Amino acid sequence: MGKMAAAVVSLTSLATEPKEDAFRKLFRFYRQSRRSTADLGAVIDFSEAHVAQSPKPGVPKVVRFPLNVSSVTEHDTSRAGLQPVSKWQAYGLEGYPGFIFIPNPFLPGCQWHWIKQCLKLYSQKPNVCNLDKHMTKEETQGLWEQSKEFLRSKDKTKRRPRSLLERLRWVTLGYHYNWDSKKYSADHYTPFPSDLAFLSEQVATACGFQGFRAEAGILNYYRLDSTLGIHVDRSELDHSKPLLSFSFGQSAIFLLGGLKRDEAPTAMFMHSGDIMVMSGFSRLLNHAVPRVLPHPDGECLPHCLETPLPAVLPSGSLLEPCSVEDWQVCATYLKTARVNMTVRQVLATGQDFPLEPMEEPKRDITADGLCHLHDQKSPVKRKRLNTND
Repeated sequence: MGKMAAAVVSLTSLATEPKEDAFRKLFRFYRQSRRSTADLGAVIDFSEAHVAQSPKPGVPKVVRFPLNVSSVTEHDTSRAGLQPVSKWQAYGLEGYPGFIFIPNPFLPGCQWHWIKQCLKLYSQKPNVCNLDKHMTKEETQGLWEQSKEFLRSKDKTKRRPRSLLERLRWVTLGYHYNWDSKKYSADHYTPFPSDLAFLSEQVATACGFQGFRAEAGILNYYRLDSTLGIHVDRSELDHSKPLLSFSFGQSAIFLLGGLKRDEAPTAMFMHSGDIMVMSGFSRLLNHAVPRVLPHPDGECLPHCLETPLPAVLPSGSLLEPCSVEDWQVCATYLKTARVNMTVRQVLATGQDFPLEPMEEPKRDITADGLCHLHDQKSPVKRKRLNTND
């Protein structure tokens, strides 16, 4: 039996062992996994899905997903830095209706814009972030400015305090998500970025979700030791609309499970530029990120990020030029990090937030929650990772 086949068999037996739910067992397994070993033999790589391969035992079959090619014009996709929809490759998984995976559909160099937005613009006030719990707005106001010199002149031979950008773990856009109550509200609302709304709406429309409105976003900033705990995104009030996920930077392992945690999850790679859509049956499935994978060649950028943003952008483009200095900061950060944007429609058309009881005490808008990022080096966060939702 080959090493990869043996790895798949061992994972199947691991998931069926008693005492702990199947999802958590595999979460722990992949959290400790190593790249370029049989540990990752059962992980689906959608970037290679177009190559005919024999199905692996115990791994769901990858199938083509038909996109609505005529629903989005080539002009609109290029405005957002995307290839024409006709050139996208889109896939689903047998047993996971409503799950759609689109390997990097961005035009060469255009990821640079979205990465810069996540690090330089979306992280700024008035958007709420994890740093607000321990710092004043004045202290976090110039997050990018305070961090860029640290990152541009990073000296690996000297130990130094982490910059604010390196301490950033999450940012909320649009309707704010309260990590403590696990509810959205119009309180602390910030205008949703128009460029990200346009990008999200083009992707949703191409996947068959006309009329999707980008109303809330959660940006997660992963270091190499970060994990995202097992959770379900059920706080949105309209579950008929999809959840969109955009990945940039280092690759990660994503686990997609079932409605219950005793169902063994399917593992897949998420590479820079990949887009994932969870809708229908798959919209309320358990999922997690147990591992961010360091580049096999050391502190390097993924190959797709080596191409710069075009000097001349298309007419009407929403993308903005990225200076050499700004990209130097972004590149240094991403050599050991990953950024993920998830975009959601919170309310159905004509719907409003329900009124909360007046006597309900106010919750801390920046309190930690289970579906936050966790760093392995923190014993408090590591303990919290093993609690139930």
